Amino acid sequence: MMIRGRKHIILSLSILCILNSISVSCRKNPQEKLLLVTIAKTGRPDPDFISGKSWRFVDGAQIATVNLNKPSRLRILTGDFHSACYPEVSYDGKRILFTARINENDPWQIWEMKLSTGKTRKIISLSENCVDPVYLPGDRIAFSRHIVNDTVGEGHSLFTCNMYGSNLKQITFYPGNYFAPAVLKDGRILALSRQLTPSVKDPVLTVMRPDGTKADMFFKADPEKVIVNRPRETDDGRILLVEKYKGSDSPDNLISINYNRPLHTKKILSSGAKGSFKAVLPLGSGKFMVSFREPESDKYSVREFNAETGTPDKVVFELKDHDVLDLAIAGEYQRPKKLPSEVDLQVKTGLLMCQDINFHGFISDAGSNVMPRASKIEILGIDSTYGIVPVEKDGSFYLKVLADKPFRIRSLDENNRVLSGECSWMWLRPNERRGCVGCHEDPETVPVNRIPLAVTKDPVIIPVHITEVREKSVELE
Repeated sequence: MMIRGRKHIILSLSILCILNSISVSCRKNPQEKLLLVTIAKTGRPDPDFISGKSWRFVDGAQIATVNLNKPSRLRILTGDFHSACYPEVSYDGKRILFTARINENDPWQIWEMKLSTGKTRKIISLSENCVDPVYLPGDRIAFSRHIVNDTVGEGHSLFTCNMYGSNLKQITFYPGNYFAPAVLKDGRILALSRQLTPSVKDPVLTVMRPDGTKADMFFKADPEKVIVNRPRETDDGRILLVEKYKGSDSPDNLISINYNRPLHTKKILSSGAKGSFKAVLPLGSGKFMVSFREPESDKYSVREFNAETGTPDKVVFELKDHDVLDLAIAGEYQRPKKLPSEVDLQVKTGLLMCQDINFHGFISDAGSNVMPRASKIEILGIDSTYGIVPVEKDGSFYLKVLADKPFRIRSLDENNRVLSGECSWMWLRPNERRGCVGCHEDPETVPVNRIPLAVTKDPVIIPVHITEVREKSVELE
């Protein structure tokens, strides 16, 4: 078979077209069966998911299409690029966003291609690496950009811009990495985040609005496992993920979590599989394809997943000398909701309220489960403390925090002894209002129906050495 690109390369392509029986119900045009794949030379070492190093840059990769109605030829779309990967299809099915670089030593940048003509245009042209673009409603995109600054140190943050690369806005402010974003049907962004400072932690799924507000943990893998793929949302309200065991040769798990209860609905789908998963693609009607490698094989091929047996079953196609690393279908699909934004850049702060710092969930009042009561909190920045603040008698506090600055909170007793470890890093966007029930509580916990004492007073300005913030006055109606 002929792969067309900058050079003509002869590859052995074995294709078994089994998708004629699969109804792609999530697409508005079921006749369109153009599969988009990212391929790379077989024999490359698997990325190190455990160390925290970047794993979203695939040198020498290419984006190709397979017409599954006439699967006789694999067509390279990005032959003019040294490397290109991770295509994201537009809502009308006519265009793709992708990550690419023309020359080997160029920074990775964001491009768009019109599928009918193959014509490309560069959206992002920066000196830093930019990867993982996704379409947002309202003619904007989001992507991950490498940054180094005094606010978050070094890492990859999420940015948004319009379709021509202007009006660039940073939306995450976190000392770590954000990779592999996906846009949910409700309009929010779901991405893999990984803390790098002060220590490297395992990736967690974080959800947020497209303006960076209301960022919160969505799902966390078990301690012995790590999430290793872009999340995919199904028509029936599930999120599909791949978990890899750390430090063992155990097979990967293909799992699903429920959109409405992600922390309590984990289900292992691949109970009968032994091997490694690279990507998963929902097809509607409870069916999906996966990129999978058998334990005795050295390459990833595309397979139909058999939900009844929990195994990657029939081969869709495979390449003799290349792995298939990512999957997408070209065709129309449901446009996510466009969410309104509360961000006001004329406001320099955000507000954070906690109802009871001593609430850790519904635990017994007797025995070892009783936690010492906290009377203070300490707010920590990247390399310094922002101050210690007494909490009210009911355990509540109310803070006005400088916007777009990462911070963590830990609880103290009356003698300033630390009672709990720091919470995860958080930030507040300009004019954002946030609240929490307690400290390390189940995020699904509903707050008690009472007015916290802290909100009857003015909020404490953070950092505490600042006594006044001159900013636009915001009236709440």
